[in-house]
Amino acid sequence: MNKSKAVFISCNQAFYEHVLELLDRLNIRGMTSWEQVKGRGSFTGEPHYGTHTWPTLNSAMLTIVPEDKVEILLDGLRKLDQRAEQQGLRAFVWDITGGL
Repeated sequence: MNKSKAVFISCNQAFYEHVLELLDRLNIRGMTSWEQVKGRGSFTGEPHYGTHTWPTLNSAMLTIVPEDKVEILLDGLRKLDQRAEQQGLRAFVWDITGGL
């Protein structure tokens, strides 16, 4: 049985198209996204509130990824984050069960 993982990606909106391109290169098709997400990092980076003081916003995505592609995806996301660490990009991986 081919196991999959859920990968939640939160990033500055400036990274959104780059994340989509990475998913396309890895042939990861299915995803759900939220284009305007507010938040702030745990330790560093500026808040993204969409306000006059903190005008930027984040985007978020949830994708279900075959287990053998998870590390490749995370590596690509790390490289993207390193281009502009203050912009903010985080990914979280969960085990999943079931589904239709």
